[in-house]
Amino acid sequence: GVTMDALAQAQRAAIDTAATYQAQGRDVRYIRSTFVPGESHCMCLFEAPSAQDVSDLNDEAQIPYTRVTEVMDLTP
Repeated sequence: GVTMDALAQAQRAAIDTAATYQAQGRDVRYIRSTFVPGESHCMCLFEAPSAQDVSDLNDEAQIPYTRVTEVMDLTP
């Protein structure tokens, strides 16, 4: 039931909230989102000092999420 408009609004909220955090000295950066239409599942990638910072951003931006998981970038 997720629309592309709703996804675009959530992405804009993530970008705007991350910019506000950065202006406040919080080192949280929105990188990108990947949407899997067949599962109505969206994964958002952030760079932040902690998972709590990402949770705080999603809560403040009112973006629903199931979990925040730390990942490691293995790009050569």
